[in-house]
Amino acid sequence: MKNVLLISSMALFAVLPLSAQKYVAKNGHIRFFSETPAENIEAHNRQVNAALDLSNGALVFKVLIKSFEFEKALMQEHFNENYMESDQFPNATFNGKLSDPLAFSKASKGPVKVTLEGDLTIHGVTRKVKETATLEWKGEDVSGQAKFIVKPADYNIRIPAAVANNIAKEIEVSVDVNLKAL
Repeated sequence: MKNVLLISSMALFAVLPLSAQKYVAKNGHIRFFSETPAENIEAHNRQVNAALDLSNGALVFKVLIKSFEFEKALMQEHFNENYMESDQFPNATFNGKLSDPLAFSKASKGPVKVTLEGDLTIHGVTRKVKETATLEWKGEDVSGQAKFIVKPADYNIRIPAAVANNIAKEIEVSVDVNLKAL
């Protein structure tokens, strides 16, 4: 019986350091902003799922497209039905990693700039991206922010000519998450 207890305790201690390096968020925030002389368009999504594994720098995000909220209901409808075709392409994802996983650790003090590299999938199209992000310890949680510039044309998002001047060629996408230890 003592051997079983000893082996169980050793297994538990062997697993604890691994799980302490994994962090998740279920209510992150993504904001996108399109600025043109004709009109500004802004939407928010506060149902972003994210996971970060500090042991290897792996980072994933997943967002339900229909969860973006707009100031005007008609904009939201057009976004989902005409541009993003969210019934056909319900999610956007990022699957990548910190290019230098050792740049951010428990020893880090204050905000740390890191480079994210990976695959961004929007509207069924996957493209390689490389962006700068900021990570910071907030107690036992990890706070993360990043900005991506997304060109709708790169993701086969068709903008009708009648409204092409109302939507920017480059959309600023801001990500803000608070990741909690597993």
